[in-house]
Amino acid sequence: MSTVVEKAAGEKAARGSSHLGLALVVIACAQLMIVLDATIVNIALPHIQTDLGFSDSGRQWVVTAYALSLGSLLLLGGRLGDLVGRRRMFVLGVMIFALASLLGGIAPSPMLLIAARILQGAGAALASPAALALINTTFPAGKPRNRAMAVYAAMSGAGAAIGLILGGALTEADWRWTFFINVPIGLFAAMLAPRVLVESEGNDGTLDLPGAVTGTVGLFGLVYGLSHAAQQGASWGDFLTLVPLIGGVIVLGLFVIAESRAKHPLLPLRILTDRNRAVSLFTMLLVGAGMFALFFFLGLYIQQVLGYSPMKSGIAFLPFSAGMIASAGVASNLVSRVDPRWISGVGGILTTIALWGFTHLTVDSGYASHLLPWILVMSFGMGLLFIPLTLTATARIDKNDSGAAASALNTAQQIGGAVGIAALSTVFSHAATGKSRDLVAMVTRQAAAHGQAMPQTAAGKAAAMKQFQAQFGGQIQTYASTQAFWVAAAMVLVGAIATLLLLSVKHEELATDNASGAPVS
Repeated sequence: MSTVVEKAAGEKAARGSSHLGLALVVIACAQLMIVLDATIVNIALPHIQTDLGFSDSGRQWVVTAYALSLGSLLLLGGRLGDLVGRRRMFVLGVMIFALASLLGGIAPSPMLLIAARILQGAGAALASPAALALINTTFPAGKPRNRAMAVYAAMSGAGAAIGLILGGALTEADWRWTFFINVPIGLFAAMLAPRVLVESEGNDGTLDLPGAVTGTVGLFGLVYGLSHAAQQGASWGDFLTLVPLIGGVIVLGLFVIAESRAKHPLLPLRILTDRNRAVSLFTMLLVGAGMFALFFFLGLYIQQVLGYSPMKSGIAFLPFSAGMIASAGVASNLVSRVDPRWISGVGGILTTIALWGFTHLTVDSGYASHLLPWILVMSFGMGLLFIPLTLTATARIDKNDSGAAASALNTAQQIGGAVGIAALSTVFSHAATGKSRDLVAMVTRQAAAHGQAMPQTAAGKAAAMKQFQAQFGGQIQTYASTQAFWVAAAMVLVGAIATLLLLSVKHEELATDNASGAPVS
C-alpha cells in the first residue's frame, strides 16, 4: 500500500514539476519578448531613420516612446491584474503586444511607428507585472523561487542584449522584421498560457483612477521635458522643456497625495515605506538608466563610428548575453548563502567600472581591446545586480500586494531606462554641440592662417558642412557618447552605494514567506 501511495505522490510531484517548468517557459518567453523590444530597434535605428525620415533628435522617440508607455502604465497594469486576474491580463497584454508589433512592422510614417511603439508599451504593461507576480505566488520560497527569479531576471537583463543581436540579424533582411518577429512569439505565449498558468483570484477592490491618471501624466511630463531638452537647439530654459518638467513634478506630488487617501491605491505607499523595497526600487531605476544608455549609445557608436554592419553590431553584443546568463546563475546560487546587499553591491561596482571604461573610447578604438573587456565586466555586474534586487523588491510581500510590488519593480527599471535615455541624450546633445563649436572655431582659425576664405554661398556652405561632418562627425559622436557614459557611471555608482549602505535583507529571509503571502501551487 505504501508503495502505491509513494508512486502516486511521485507522479503528482513530477506532473507539478512539469507544470511549473512549462509555466516558466511561457513567462520567460513573454518577458524576453517584452524586454528585447526595448533594444531590438537600436541596431535598426539608422535604417528606420533613413527609411521613414526621422530627424536626429526625433529618432530617440522610437526607443523612448516604448519605455515611456510601458513605464507609465505598469502600475495600472499591475493593479488590473490584482483586480480581474493576472493570467487574464497576461494573455490580453501579450495579444495587444503582438498586434502592435504587426502594426509597427507595416508602419509607413514616423507618427504611425511611434503610435505602434506606444501600443506595444501598453500591452507590455499588462503582461509584465502579471508575469512577475505569477512567479512570486506560484513558486515556493527558497531555491525553487530563486531559480525561477534567476530565469526571469536573466530574460530581463540578457533580453536587452539578445534584442541587439536579433536586431542586427533581422535588419540585414529588413528593419520591419524587428517588429514582425514578435507576432509568432506572442501568439505562442498567449495560446499556451491558459493551459499552464493558474488564474489568480480577483479581489473586490476598485480601480484607482485618480492615481492612474496622475501617475501616468506625471511620468510622461518628466520624460517629455528631458527628451525635448535633448533636441538640437533646445535648452533647459525652453518653454517645452521647463513646463513639462515642472508640471510632471507637481502632478507626481498629486499622485502621492491621491495614493495616501485612496481606499484601494494603485501603488500602496506601504510598499515604498519599506526601506529594503525602496532601496531595491531606487537602485533598479538607476541601473535601468545605465543599461539602456549602454545599448543606445554604444549601438550607435559601433555602427556609425566603427562602421559595423547591423549583423556585426548585433554579434558584438553576444558576449553580454552570455555573461549575463552566466552571472545570473552564479547570483541565484549565492543568494541563498550571502546577503543580497553584498551581491548587488559588487554588481553595482563592476557595472560602474565598465561604464567608466567606455568613457575612454576613441574613433580608433578596437573591439577586442577597448569594447569586449568592458562589455564582459558590465554583463557580469548586471547579473549580480538583477537577481538580488528582483528578490528583495518582492520578498515577504502580502499576496494582495504582489501585483503592485511587481509593477513597481518593472516601473523603476523602465522609467529608469526612459529617463536615462532622455537625460543622457541631453548630455550627449549638449556635449556634441559644444564639441562642434570648438572644432568649427579651430577649422576657421586654420583657414584664416592659410589665407583661405570661408564659403559665402549657400551651396558652398552646404559643401563645407558636409566635408566637416565627414572629417569630424565620428570624433564629435565619440566625445558626446563618452560624456553620457560618465553620467551613467555616476548614476549606477549612487545605486551601488545605496545598496551597500541601506539594504538590510538577510539571505535567510529570502527562503520564507509571510503567512498571508504563502505561495500557491
